[in-house]
Parts: sequence; C-alpha cells; structure tokens
Amino acid sequence: MSPFSLILLYLPSLAVLVDGKSLSYDWTVSFSHRAPLALPKQVIVINDQFPGPLLNATTNDVLNINVHNNLTEPFLMTWNGLQMRRNSWQDGMQETNCPILPGQNWTYSFQVKDQIGSFFYFPSLLLHKAAGGYGPIRVNNREVIPIPFPQPHGDIDVLIGDWYSAHHRDLRASLDNGIGLQNPTGILINGRGPNETVFKFEPGATYRLRISNVGLKTSLNFRIQDHLMLLVETEGSYTAQQTYRSLDIHVGQSYSVLVTAKNQTCGKSYYMVASSRLTDAELFGVGVIRYPNSDDFPSGPLPSGPQWNLSAGAARPNPQGSYHYGRINVSRTIVLRNGEIDTNRHLYTVNGVSFVHQGTPLKMADYFELESSRKGNFPDTPTDNGISTLGASVINANYREFYHLVFENPTPYLQTWHLDGYNFFVVGMEFGTSSWEEDMKATYNLNDAVSRSTVQVYPSGWTAVMVMLDNQGLWNLRSQDAERWYLGQELYLRVRGIGEEDPSTIPVRDEVPIPENAILCGGIS
Repeated sequence: MSPFSLILLYLPSLAVLVDGKSLSYDWTVSFSHRAPLALPKQVIVINDQFPGPLLNATTNDVLNINVHNNLTEPFLMTWNGLQMRRNSWQDGMQETNCPILPGQNWTYSFQVKDQIGSFFYFPSLLLHKAAGGYGPIRVNNREVIPIPFPQPHGDIDVLIGDWYSAHHRDLRASLDNGIGLQNPTGILINGRGPNETVFKFEPGATYRLRISNVGLKTSLNFRIQDHLMLLVETEGSYTAQQTYRSLDIHVGQSYSVLVTAKNQTCGKSYYMVASSRLTDAELFGVGVIRYPNSDDFPSGPLPSGPQWNLSAGAARPNPQGSYHYGRINVSRTIVLRNGEIDTNRHLYTVNGVSFVHQGTPLKMADYFELESSRKGNFPDTPTDNGISTLGASVINANYREFYHLVFENPTPYLQTWHLDGYNFFVVGMEFGTSSWEEDMKATYNLNDAVSRSTVQVYPSGWTAVMVMLDNQGLWNLRSQDAERWYLGQELYLRVRGIGEEDPSTIPVRDEVPIPENAILCGGIS
C-alpha cells in the first residue's frame, strides 16, 4: 500500500484558548507559472500569492489553517520555529503527519503558546520548497507584555533566499540520480528579482524588519546601504541590542532588526542587498528603499559585505525573565556528526545513518503501537568504523531532561541544524577543528547564550547547544540544507515521560491527543 494513501475525517482539531484569540485561515495551494528571475517556472502559490500570506498572531492565539491541496503531488506544510507546545501532531513533517493528497484538504490547528518572534512556514515534502510555497509568520507580544524597545512605526517581512530556475521535479530527479544541486540561479527578496521589491520609508521613522533565509542551501549576507541595523530578536528570543552594518543569515534562520530611516535623503533611494556566501560566484538579491520624493532607483555600486560576520550568531538574549540553564545538571550528551555515504546513490548521514522514511509515519506508528515504532537505537556518538547504514533514526529521550547536543561538521561546507518543538541555548561554537572534546566545555557560555531553534556549524567546526526537553512529542532534528535533508540528514527525538510508552497513559497536560481529523496512511489506513 502506498505510504500516501489515506482516510480523511474532517473535523476541527481541539485546542485550548488561554488569553488568546481563535484565528481561521483558508489556504489553497496550487501551481502557477511565474518568472521571478525572468526565467519561467512552475511556482507553488498560496491563494495565488508568492510568497504566501502572512500569519500574524499574538502569543496564545490558536491558528486554524485549512489547507486545500490543488497540486498534483502529496503536500505538507511545516512551521519553522513555532514550538507546537505538546502538539507534534501539527508539525507537518513526514514522520508526524500523513500527507494531504491532491484534491484533498486538512486543517492544521495549533496554539502559539508562550511564544513571540519572527518565523516562517514552508512545504516539507518532495523538495517542494524549491518551488516556493513559503511565507512569513509573526507572533506578537500580548498587550500586557511590553516589548524591550520603542514601538516601531511599522513591521516589514523580508524573506531572502536562493532560487533555482529548474523545476523542483527536475532538481529532485537530479538528487535521486546522485547529482547534487549546483549554484543557484540567483537570490530573491520577497519572491522577486533585482530591484523589483520596493520598501517605502518615512523620514525619521523606525521600522522592524523581520528577516528570514527561506532558501535551499545558501548562506546570505544582508545589509542596507548607508543604514545601520539594531539586532533585537532572533527566532523568538529578544537579544542584547547590538548594531550591525550587515548580518550573515544562514538557511532557516530568522532575525528582527530595527532600522531608523534618515531624516534627509537629498532625493536618494538606497539598496537592500542579500548576497551569497561560499558560492563559486557571488550572487546578489537587490531590493530598493524609497523615501518620499526620492529617485526610483539608487545610483552607484552595491554596498560591499564583510569577509565573515561571526558575532551575530552568538548574540546574547535579553529575555523577559531569567533562566539559569548553566546551573542545570546535564542528563545526556549526544554528539552528532554529519557525513556522506555512497550506495546506489549519494546520501548524507548523521552518525553514520542516513534516514529512510517508513511507510507509516513514526508518530502514527507510536500511537497505534505498530512494531515499526519500537525502533530507537540511534548512537549517541559518531561511529569511527567507516560503516554507514540506512534506517529510521530515532533518539528516545525522557521528558523534562536536560540534554547537551554537539554538532560536528568535518566537511568544507557550512551546515545549519534545526530542532522542531524547541529553542536551545547555543553555548559553544568553534571552527578550524571539527572534533569536539570534553575539555572544550571550559569555553562554553553558561550565563547568557542566545536561545534559538536553528544554528550554524562552520566548515571544519563544531557547535554545542543545551536544551530542556519540556515539550513532549516526536520532533524532527534536520539539516536545513535542503539537499542534505532530502538525502537523509535528519533524525527524530521521541520525547515522552518515563512509563508512558503506552499512548493511552499519556496525560493530556503532557501531550495533546491525536486530532479527530487526523489523516491516516500506510499500515494504519
């Protein structure tokens, strides 16, 4: 039976309102012929928009998003950075959800509980992200919780990312045949090519720019000609406020910056630039900042970027409370090393294992207690025997334990890693040596490290994070490089309470029950 077969029962999922509103959206996902870089391509649009519509919520709101799949392929949407508290049923990953088949619909229903910040959504199946389908998410503070900076004049979503002119099916076929993704065709800003995206500034006003790298694999440097940026938030955490001329934003990462418009421009307009890092040739996405009565387009060369900008990745948060993560005893250390394997095609691995999707999503297999759900012997450290395998990589983790994760990157390519369901504290980062040792803990920041959900690992480097596993469910940990993710560089954390292996024993206070409208597939359809 196909893993994409299903039974569809359409009933709204239950979510509890706590000091929030219920927001409803109706989205139609379809193909549309567009030409973002003057090269025609079949693009995934939502309600005929590319990028898709803004999800604008406030802490504790419940979002009900009815997704109609008008594509010719199965579809899922995931919500990069939203924690889905107690509710991995809504995470939109291949091992948590059965897909929405062509011509069908499904309603995601989840609460943005106890979160604020800047995020984005994107399609999670079949390399659909290469065709678009992404859009911005804002989670605003409740009115009773002040933001740690003056209220800006306006919020502006800025989605930057690499773009391939080839059809996503052709890119997928190349990867399936062992041919990697080459350099992208160009860089888009809000789905458009050079000088096509225009932002209007009022003199002297301050704007909050919510910037996300929604691309497939290219790190980008972001800057605005003759304007400084005050970093104030990253992926749901307010930071110590530091001023930058440019920011490196790696795939899957999101930042908020405050930009104060000039009082006098003498009729000038200004470049907004997103330029590629670590590509054979530097590529540029270019937007335009216009003032009243300014020229339509800037003059002169684009502003140049720096060689590297490492400090933004280690920016310090300024949370509304204090959380002394450095004083908590670590329950378990897991070292994760990315690698490669050549079988009948080129694949990517974590600790020697390349992820293979099963016919039934693991979350469903767990709930219905299928034999396939009993897997979970993923190694805590890299294997040095040179043997790589294929499998459904799962780490069994205990609810409310405190984990120390180390990402090792022995390759000459930059990596970014993302953990669904959580933010983690980035306590250590080094490049030039990819092998982590215990004594490197002495260099850790155990006082005020940044809290985020996506972190970079530099070439021949390592990054260490600490995370409190206070969100029960099945959570995806993946390379944000779409090529490496598609070819197996991911795993799952199965977080549950001790003695709660039987789903019927899990209290509702710890995990939301299976949705009444759950799509079934594979061995349980």
